Amino acid sequence: MLSLPSSVKILLCAVPVDLRRSFDGLAAIARDGLGEDPLSGHWFVFRNRRGDRVKILMWDRDGLLLVYKRLEEGTFRFPAVSANAKSALVTTQELSLLLWGIDPSSVVRQKRYSRPLDTTNPAVAVR
Repeated sequence: MLSLPSSVKILLCAVPVDLRRSFDGLAAIARDGLGEDPLSGHWFVFRNRRGDRVKILMWDRDGLLLVYKRLEEGTFRFPAVSANAKSALVTTQELSLLLWGIDPSSVVRQKRYSRPLDTTNPAVAVR
């Protein structure tokens, strides 16, 4: 299970990306395509057109870190997003499921308390 601070967002890029791109190319997509700062500490998850490869780009204190996973069989199932959405925000648990090959949309969740989002103060918003 992944464990990240609550201040770190995990963004799945909604459109497939040419994974021949490396640090600078993916950082440009995060900045220009998703409208996020690649040096913010957030995680940016990209997949290829076939869906059998995924790269995760993140800033790690003093440099960019790139994680690359290639499946020998099967595909990564990213959640469906609206037509105009550039990315999908997921939790660490959902990313773990996705990397393990489990479709997060097919998981049945038991009812739990969820603190309401405070839309007036983004620093207080809890997902």
